[in-house]
This record gives sequence, C-alpha cells and structure tokens, in this order.
Amino acid sequence: MQNKILIVDDEPSIVLAINHLLSQSNYLTETAENGLEALQKAAQFKPDLMVLDVMMPEMDGLTVALKLRENTQFAKLKILFLTAKISEKDRFAGYASGADHYLTKPFDNDELLMKVKQLLEK
Repeated sequence: MQNKILIVDDEPSIVLAINHLLSQSNYLTETAENGLEALQKAAQFKPDLMVLDVMMPEMDGLTVALKLRENTQFAKLKILFLTAKISEKDRFAGYASGADHYLTKPFDNDELLMKVKQLLEK
C-alpha cells in the first residue's frame, strides 16, 4: 500500500518540487497552501506523514501541528517540518509543537527522501 503524504507550504515552487520528488518515489501526495487548508485536507486525505512549513498565511505550521496532536484521529501521523526558520529557538518550538523531525530550507532532496522513509518506517 502506498504511503500518503500531505505537503503544506505557501510557496508554489516548493510545493511543486516536493510533490514531484515524492511522487517519483512512489508516494501518494496531496497539497495544501496554508494551515487551515492543511487541517481540512488532513481530515479528508488521512495522510501518514505531513511535510509542513512553519510560516504560512491563515494559520502557521506550529499551530497546525498542535491542533493535529490534540486530535486522536492523527495519533499516528508523522510531522516533518520543512522551514526557513533555522534558529535553535525555532527548532525547539517545532519539536515542542509535535514535530517528529525538523529540516531547514534550502533542503537536500536526498536528505528529505531519507527522512520521509525513516519516519514512515517507525
């Protein structure tokens, strides 16, 4: 069975790149461009993993992660933050909100694929 991944970022070029990368690696993908849309799509699509940006309109990624972690429906969902926020404080906030992993932009395709695979195997 194909793993399902929800890609959430307000930057269309990044969504396109990640979507292409993950689709080529045989993952079933869906996309959202802001936090509110991410919550709606997560409820419908029921992803195994979410690649989530932090800085977005409507609702930031940290709030999205907190809301997902409050909902038992998403107990097994893996959250991988992919963000330009690179400070230790930002990283700590990401993990505190429920992230399983935190990667910074610009990202390496191979590293992203490796982390996705590792998280889905856990």
